[in-house]
Amino acid sequence: MTGEKNLEALLAAMHPVQRGGEYVYAMWPDGRPLVQGVEAAVREAEGLTVVLPRAVADREGLAYDFVGAWITLEVHSALEAVGLTAAVSKALAEARISCNVLAGFHHDHLLVPVAEAPRALEVLAGLSADSRQVPRPELLVRSEAPEDRKAILALTADAFAVSPATGLKVEGEPVEARVLRGLFESKDYLPEFSVVAVLDGEVVGHVISTRGWVGGHGLLGLGPLGVTPRHQRHGIGSALMKETIHRANAAGESGIALLGSPGYYSRFGFVPATSLGVLPPDDAWGDYFQLLPLALWPGGVHGTFRYAEPFALA
Repeated sequence: MTGEKNLEALLAAMHPVQRGGEYVYAMWPDGRPLVQGVEAAVREAEGLTVVLPRAVADREGLAYDFVGAWITLEVHSALEAVGLTAAVSKALAEARISCNVLAGFHHDHLLVPVAEAPRALEVLAGLSADSRQVPRPELLVRSEAPEDRKAILALTADAFAVSPATGLKVEGEPVEARVLRGLFESKDYLPEFSVVAVLDGEVVGHVISTRGWVGGHGLLGLGPLGVTPRHQRHGIGSALMKETIHRANAAGESGIALLGSPGYYSRFGFVPATSLGVLPPDDAWGDYFQLLPLALWPGGVHGTFRYAEPFALA
């Protein structure tokens, strides 16, 4: 069967499918016969690189670093086809997902970090849909409804299953989910500042802001903000932030405080809170504790910020 060469046709017909299991790259010992389970091999001047299931590598005592999920692009691309690898790599790179490409006679194969596999599949499906000019569902941002609670807590647990501070998998329920459950029951809960993002009928993002204080001056304390992992880096978090800021200004709030990455939140106008005289609850937070002065920011607000009680109990 002749492979497809037209890039638009390849992208439109592309159907990414994840194989089961985890895969690794390893150097195969010189002179040792290959064992069953080796999926691919590349001979280099430095030796033989093999791609094989992680379980096989462990059994054979092989060292490895990268642990990947295997995604097959189920479209028959000709070996001389131009642009498919570049288009796929570009889409994943824009989503900040690394990938290693293996080209077979019938299909191209990608190895992406295991934790990023669901999001990689989403990115690739979107790339294919865009090529078919299939309209993607519109994102709806609205106030939380009582029936959303279960989905909100589930997506928050998923979003923080890997700690943003350590990069390690969290054992048990993430602290962010516990805090959020407490905030829902807190006297400082503000219903109009519990906002969800809904895509094709599914709650895929949530942000909450609760009452916080600097002395007797009330501010908003934002967080946690969570997005379902497979939808992260698609602009959902930004949409939730913009809606929160809009609502806060409309409600006559004077400022929003949060703990997070300055590189991300500075795009919304947040600055180190200490530059405005507001100190973090923990000095170690430094510039990661940030503040957005809103239209009614009065100036002259000085002191240590106090979050709603569930944060202190976490």
